[in-house]
Amino acid sequence: MDNNVVERAIRPICLSRKNALFASGDDGGERWACIASLVDTCKLNGVDPQRYFTEVLTRLVNGWMESRIDELMPWHWAASKTS
Repeated sequence: MDNNVVERAIRPICLSRKNALFASGDDGGERWACIASLVDTCKLNGVDPQRYFTEVLTRLVNGWMESRIDELMPWHWAASKTS
């Protein structure tokens, strides 16, 4: 059996994980995993990751309430953009 499709699909993740392992300190790998997870969640929900991060970070800087932080998740953000 051939698994080249799977290997090609995970290659960017493996290379990025290796490159970011010690980025910004000892917990760089964990930070990178969180960002990679958000990027993939954006893609799964049909959201452009760059636009998503730009708008979410702008909202956070402008004083987004912590009690409403769940509204910034990619699946909620995608639904608000289509309606």
